[in-house]
Amino acid sequence: MALVTDRPVSTLDVPAPDTFAGLVQDHGRFALFVAVALLAAAGATPYPDVARWLGFALAAYAVVANDSIQTVGTFIASNERRPWWALWLFIGGVFLATIAYGWATAEPVGDVSFGRLASKGFAVAPQSFSFLQIAAPVALLVLTRFRMPVSTTFLVLSCFATEADGLTAVLAKSLWGYAVAFAFGAVVFAATARAFRRFADRPASRWWGPAQWLSTGVLWSSWVMQDMANLAVYLPRQLSVVEVVVFAATLFFGLGVLFYLRGDRIQRVVSEKSSVVDVRAATVVDLVYALILFGFMGVSTVPMSTTWVFIGLLAGRELALIWMRAADRSLREGLRLVGRDVGLATAGLVVSILIAMAANPVVRAAILG
Repeated sequence: MALVTDRPVSTLDVPAPDTFAGLVQDHGRFALFVAVALLAAAGATPYPDVARWLGFALAAYAVVANDSIQTVGTFIASNERRPWWALWLFIGGVFLATIAYGWATAEPVGDVSFGRLASKGFAVAPQSFSFLQIAAPVALLVLTRFRMPVSTTFLVLSCFATEADGLTAVLAKSLWGYAVAFAFGAVVFAATARAFRRFADRPASRWWGPAQWLSTGVLWSSWVMQDMANLAVYLPRQLSVVEVVVFAATLFFGLGVLFYLRGDRIQRVVSEKSSVVDVRAATVVDLVYALILFGFMGVSTVPMSTTWVFIGLLAGRELALIWMRAADRSLREGLRLVGRDVGLATAGLVVSILIAMAANPVVRAAILG
């Protein structure tokens, strides 16, 4: 099994329609979904109890389609020959166990954000909603359609911040996350590149498979602890048994759709990077990412964008492999790839801020002075 690969991953790409009519039909269905979602958001806005659960459902779909690829993307890429339902049941089982543990042990009991919403600006559940607060996840879906690794944390939480300092803290922690992940990824993968290169032509031993599943499970659990705040922000800060069952079931079956589609469009952000289909490389990526997330969880309870941490890690890794001559692309090509990901994420950040300004007077006042 070769360590380095830079090929079109046809089994992971979304099947292209055979004809122009098929392409139009594909985009037409998506446009219809967006239109229905926006109409539903407009109709639900005056009714807080309906609006909060509709907003959660749209955010859950958007998070599953966009953010979760950060953690399960390499898992999907390196297990493309395994049945999708086996991958789903494993990841879904870890998710249900993590949510059940967090809900039962939270202070106060019933919080599924793992304390992320206890920070300044997010502690109180919204009692009313604006149209843009409900429709914000739809914008995320549109950006995801164009393969933008947009931060759900910025796009959703910024619409609900009740204090400008809370949003500033989220932004600062996320940018620090990118810098730390970039540096950590560069150091780790520069140090291990030659070792992987030495064994590149040898098949991975049978122990690498279980090791990757274990590292993915740890990473997935740590990611859930970080990102559930983006969904729980719509809901009461303490969920009843029925509410947490609805919460967990929505995401569990959403993950099933994600695995059935093999990651959908945003998966290409992962699959185009060097050697992610190698189970050994994927295991190390997952383990390093998990360590970074656990480290930031200990820094503070302020929410952060795991998207920026993820693209920082991939950027540091990619450039390290090129520097150590363990990737079959030039430094210029690597910088272009890294720059494109940062550019797309930055474009998503700008869109997030514009939506937050329109939806949230606190953000509008803070930016416009």
